Amino acid sequence: MGFGDTAKKVQTLADRAERTYKKISELRDEVDETQETVIDTSERVKTLENEMAEQRAVLDAVAEEVGVDLDRVSTEAHITDAEETAGEGDRTAADDGASEDAA
Repeated sequence: MGFGDTAKKVQTLADRAERTYKKISELRDEVDETQETVIDTSERVKTLENEMAEQRAVLDAVAEEVGVDLDRVSTEAHITDAEETAGEGDRTAADDGASEDAA
């Protein structure tokens, strides 16, 4: 085997190493961006949770002042939501049955 073949193989290996290094560098940048996004999102979530807690406290105080039973209202809302979800499931099952009948 001559020096030309060896030089060609070394050049091919160097080219592959350069492409690999470039790809790793791009991936590192993407990971850094993702980490920054996660940190930013975490901070936003904490801020929103704090704001929601403050709003809940105000809502509780106003409801108590006006005489609204928040537990009852919340329970009724959950029941209504569950009924609507169950109704959607019934419609989906009926739609699936109609589709199977058509087939």
